[in-house]
Amino acid sequence: MKLDRPVPGGPCWTELGTSDPAAAKEFYSAVLGWRPETDPRPEAGGYTVAHVGDAAVAALTPLFQETQPVAWNVSFAVTDSDATAETVRAAGGTLLMEPVDVFDIGRFAVALDPGGAVFQMWQARTFPGAGLFNAPGALGWVELLTRAPERSEVFYTTVFGWTVRPSEHYPQWGIDGADFGGMMTMDAKFPPEVTPHWLPYFAVADVDATAAAASGAGGTVLMEPTSIADVRRIAVLRDPQGGVFGVYAAGDAGH
Repeated sequence: MKLDRPVPGGPCWTELGTSDPAAAKEFYSAVLGWRPETDPRPEAGGYTVAHVGDAAVAALTPLFQETQPVAWNVSFAVTDSDATAETVRAAGGTLLMEPVDVFDIGRFAVALDPGGAVFQMWQARTFPGAGLFNAPGALGWVELLTRAPERSEVFYTTVFGWTVRPSEHYPQWGIDGADFGGMMTMDAKFPPEVTPHWLPYFAVADVDATAAAASGAGGTVLMEPTSIADVRRIAVLRDPQGGVFGVYAAGDAGH
């Protein structure tokens, strides 16, 4: 993506809610080269921050309840989480978690867009979000998969002020034209049980090698490494607990 740091309205963080944090640490360390550090405070609930070098790039967290699906979630930076929560409601979204303080590092909320995709909002205090983007092991693109593209476009441009690069097949989201993600319409190829969602893509040095590493570590290759329009190579993977994420070749055009 064309953003290289957290900015208001842009993606700033991504975290995996998983049924087996220990296994997830092992898997993502092997596949993406992460160095995980778990917060030892009991009140942190086992929250684990993954690093590439000294930079925080993502998080792994236990599920809050047994019925919660294993999934990656994407956080977008906001300057005022309470005001943004009200904008979400007015635009037709639903608050799943009202804004709440997270220690002294920020204020956090979780919402559902009108198409049914979950997203998070982060008002930074001492922690702005990821310290590295677009480099191997770091977040580099976010993609909304939805069955309601028109409603989603109106919703997100209203809530976050995003620009949209129009395309019949793959509109792209941006901040003042600096693209950071895209939108895919879920068609009949997606089973009904697959709910709308945000999918994070991590940069990797070699997509094919990463897909092979994921398979070797007990994961599943959902979309084999593929070159898109001769400008980028991507794959979609699933970890052993069911968390789905994408990878793309670092440095490819468009990201």
